[in-house]
Amino acid sequence: LSVPTILTRMGVLEGFWHHEYWLPPGAIWEDLKESADIHYPLPQHLLLCIPGALLLIFVQCIFERRVQHLCFLLTVALPLGRALGVSDKRRPKVQTNAALEGFYILLGRTSKKEELVSLAKKSDLLFRKVETWFRHRLAQDHPRLMKKFCEASWRFTFCFTSLFSALALLYDKPWFWDQTMYWLKFPQQPLPPALGWFYLLQELQLSFYCSLVAILPFDVKRKVNFKEQIIHHIATITLIFVSYCASMIQFGMIVMLLHDASDYILELAKILHYLKWKWISEAVFNVFISPLVIFPLIVYYYFVTKISLFPISCLVSAFLMIRQLLQIFWSSVIIQMIFNIILHG
Repeated sequence: LSVPTILTRMGVLEGFWHHEYWLPPGAIWEDLKESADIHYPLPQHLLLCIPGALLLIFVQCIFERRVQHLCFLLTVALPLGRALGVSDKRRPKVQTNAALEGFYILLGRTSKKEELVSLAKKSDLLFRKVETWFRHRLAQDHPRLMKKFCEASWRFTFCFTSLFSALALLYDKPWFWDQTMYWLKFPQQPLPPALGWFYLLQELQLSFYCSLVAILPFDVKRKVNFKEQIIHHIATITLIFVSYCASMIQFGMIVMLLHDASDYILELAKILHYLKWKWISEAVFNVFISPLVIFPLIVYYYFVTKISLFPISCLVSAFLMIRQLLQIFWSSVIIQMIFNIILHG
């Protein structure tokens, strides 16, 4: 089925898929007619991301052994962490106290000293005992080092595999080495001959970020990262969806490849940090900051200057800027961390 045929059958969504929103001025969906040798991306391909995300969540649970009853023989991260010497610190046991536990569930993480004093009086306990109980209870809920290691190992494995799969798929394409060719003949940029592999890579990327959004409530909650992660995942899912539907094939692949490169470096730096390989992890963190410069020079500049303005291009530009701002935020946090280590140990 061609794009025009799909859009005609959608009927109700005809306004949403109007060519003036999705394609540059002067282009219409009829320009993307398929033939025996030429194929263009179709929106319904992206529906495969739903079962793909469910499959990746299952694979991640096995990889990290998040569920105890899953096959231990297929678990990778947990035995790897143990073999490399990752171990959790012993935590003090917390005595059972229904009154303190009830208060902790309601206000434990945000409780103030005055509230603890009042609670100590009501419970007929010493303030120091209540304060110690809350400190130990907070420590009990703090993410364990092994869990952090397993989570980073899974993301590193996926991003590393995705990156080098994309490189293997794109290294012989002329536009991969020449940024001025990103928008050549756009939107008439058919899918590459390696159709099956291209579909698989696009679906896996979209499925991966959908799975990250689904499993985010169960991941490690970091102090300055939870809201930013949600924004990052939503922006990435939107960029993949929009670039695929608007036939921005070459541009979409380059953006995906660049961010996979930075993501796997970041996850590798985390793994090295959890292994307490201090100086190596700091060096890798510094390498992660490089996309802060590379991304706007290679991608964003050519997007803003070479493509005509139309609604979807403005949307893509906005979400690219969101991702760049997140990159600046995370890089500033890493730079601050490195300076704190250098100045204060």
